[in-house]
Amino acid sequence: MTAPVLLVIAHGSRDPRHAATVHALTARVRALRPGLRVETAFLDFNAPSVPRVLERLDAQGAGEVVALPLLLTRAFHAKSDIPAVLREARARLPRLRVRQAEVLGPSPLLNSALEGRLREAGVRPGDRSSTGLVLASAGSTDPEAIAVIAEIARELRHTGWCSVRPAFASASRPRTEDAVRALRADGARRVAVAPYVIAPGRLPDRIAAGAAEAGADVLAGVLGPSPQLARLLLDRYDEARVHSAGVTRVSA
Repeated sequence: MTAPVLLVIAHGSRDPRHAATVHALTARVRALRPGLRVETAFLDFNAPSVPRVLERLDAQGAGEVVALPLLLTRAFHAKSDIPAVLREARARLPRLRVRQAEVLGPSPLLNSALEGRLREAGVRPGDRSSTGLVLASAGSTDPEAIAVIAEIARELRHTGWCSVRPAFASASRPRTEDAVRALRADGARRVAVAPYVIAPGRLPDRIAAGAAEAGADVLAGVLGPSPQLARLLLDRYDEARVHSAGVTRVSA
């Protein structure tokens, strides 16, 4: 049997760095699993759109698609936008089986990618005990998404950092600059900011600006096309395939 197509669904951005990063990530996924067809689509701002890619796959005879949200938490886009787009596509393209995979986070692979970016920015293992860490995410109005970020911050606190505080670029508080100042007030000699975001854009730029404004010592890069993130995409794809096969067997 032909493996389902992996369709990576990114949010999209007016910032060209966003789409370039997404394409670099999907290229890395293809390199990890040669022979797997990997397509990219965007919810907004960039082309191709999700409906157009699904129409093309249907016209080419693809039987099944695993649609994977390129999202770190289960917030509005994962719970509403993407399911709505996929429902509409299923109604128009009844021959095409489309399954939505789980979002990427939380995952130890994301934590590993985050730590890799911090090492690249100059944080050494011996620095942790005197360094406060700001886990800076895009932000959300969804309580579930906010709770996930807070839990990740608690987990990271147990890996040797003197203190870890979550921060948000939009919708929620505290902002990055507030978290940096709070860590200074707590007595952290150094403060590092780790953007918990996948690709560059307006909100990551806001995180960087907040880090600079408050005088953070280290600003790590976005997660980007890291090897851990590429492996995680394949893990979520495989999980969706296994779950789909199980549902099929039960209903048969």
